[in-house]
Order: sequence, then structure tokens, then C-alpha cells
Amino acid sequence: MSTPTLQTPPRDQVPAYDASPRKALRRGERTLAGSLTSHGILTVASLVALFPIVWLVYLSLGPDKDDYLHPGNILGKMTLDNYAFVLQHTPFFDWMKSTLLVSLGTTVIGVLVAATTGYAVSRMRFPGYRKFMWVLLVTQMFPVAVLMVPMYEILSELQLIDNYFGLILVYCSTAVPYCAWLLKGYFDTIPFEIDEAGRVDGLSPFGTFARLILPLAKPGLAVAAFYSFITAFGEVAFASTFMLSDTKYTFAVGLQSFVSEHDAQRNLMAATAVLVAIPVSAFFYLVQKNLVAGLTAGGTKG
Repeated sequence: MSTPTLQTPPRDQVPAYDASPRKALRRGERTLAGSLTSHGILTVASLVALFPIVWLVYLSLGPDKDDYLHPGNILGKMTLDNYAFVLQHTPFFDWMKSTLLVSLGTTVIGVLVAATTGYAVSRMRFPGYRKFMWVLLVTQMFPVAVLMVPMYEILSELQLIDNYFGLILVYCSTAVPYCAWLLKGYFDTIPFEIDEAGRVDGLSPFGTFARLILPLAKPGLAVAAFYSFITAFGEVAFASTFMLSDTKYTFAVGLQSFVSEHDAQRNLMAATAVLVAIPVSAFFYLVQKNLVAGLTAGGTKG
């Protein structure tokens, strides 16, 4: 009986063994190619987002109203005369006062009404509370052209035409339904046990809402405030219809004064648009730290 012999392959045919084990990627980690791809996409997206702003600032530095037709010529004659003209020879500061009054008024009243509405629907089970929220949503379906005439008649009866408070009420009718939906969903994420703890400590329902719930809802309130502010800040149709005095125009309506049937001062419009963006940027800077939700989870642990 013969025993089988094992034949070893030649040394040059033996597959090399990689002694270094491959490092497994942890969750959230990317390969070099993946990182480069994601950073490239983000860079392109950032450039696309910044280009209109940079272009607007560039056009605002051109001294002539037709420089937008030949933007290459602006580079050799940049000037700040457009900004000086807007600040000194136009009712810019009247427009700013009107815009800030209307925008901040809409923000305060709109967020207050939306917060109480959202909290009531989130915590109280009254007859028709579901239908009530759907009615608020349906109000967003009507276009501005349909609402213009009845709102004008209502404000005329109340003698609120060419009045800041009347325009604030009109903007609240647009901002409150959306903000109420937004805050209702945010209040639903706050445990009901916090309300019960407040009542055990002797707080009234409004005290519980003001002292316990609102501090936890800062991210939702910040988003609602930002939406209300932007809604009133950039709206044109209602402001141009209900505000009749030149000194009561908002920024959005004031920009239209630079464009007429036979002339368009686009250099002044660009300079005004850059100045208009400053209050919005400042407001966003104040609320941006609360735009990311997360305070609720930290406040309910314990």
C-alpha cells in the first residue's frame, strides 16, 4: 500500500498573504474618495448659492443704470455712490421703519397666537380639534388675488387702510396657520408629564405653558418667528395695495419705485437690495442658534 505524497507548489506560485487586516469603516466614516466627492458637491452647491449675492453686490457698485448690460466695465469704475444716493436722497429710512414695524409686529403677534393655538390643540381634546387644524390648513389654499378684495373691504370698514396694524393683521392671517401647524407638531414631542408636574407644583395651565413648555420649545418658536418675519419682510402684493402713503411703504414696495414704465435704475435697486438684506441677516443671526431642534431632549432627561 502506497502512501500519497503531498506536492508543495513552487515558491513563486504561493499566493502572498496580506498580514495587515483591512480596517473596517465605522459608522459615519467615509473613504477618501467619498470625502472628496461630498466636499466637491458641497463646494459647488455653496458657489451656486453665493453667486446671486455676489453678483448683486457687484452690480450695486456700478455707477450707471445700464452697467448690468456690460458687467465687465464695472470692474474699472467701482464706486459707492449708489449707496450714498439711496441713503441720502430716497425715503430709505422711512421704508426701514415701516418694514421693521410690520415685520416685528407680525412676528410677535403671529408667534403668540400660533403658540397658544398649537399648544391648545396639542394638549386639549375639545370637540372638532382635528377639523380645526384642517381648517387652518385650508386657508393656505387661497391665492392672494382672491383674498385681496374681501380683505380690502374688511380693512376699509375697520378704517385700517394705510395703517400698520391693518397690514400686520393681514400678514398674521398668512403666518399663523402655518406656524400653528408647526408648533403643534413640536408641542406633541414634549412629554405630557411636564404639564402634570407643573400642575402638581401649583401652576395654572397658562403658567405651565409659559414657564415650562415655552422654554423647551425655543427651536420651534425660532423657526416660527423666522417664517413670520420673512413673510412680512418680503411681501409685495398686500403692502402695495393696503399702504397708500409713500413714507409707509415697506422695502419690497419701495424697490418698485426704481422701475417705471420708461426707465429702470437697476444700479440703485441693487444697492437698495444689498442694504435691505442687512436686517434679515441680523435677524437670522439672532435666531440661528435655536433653529436646530435639540433642547427638548436635553430638558426632558433626568
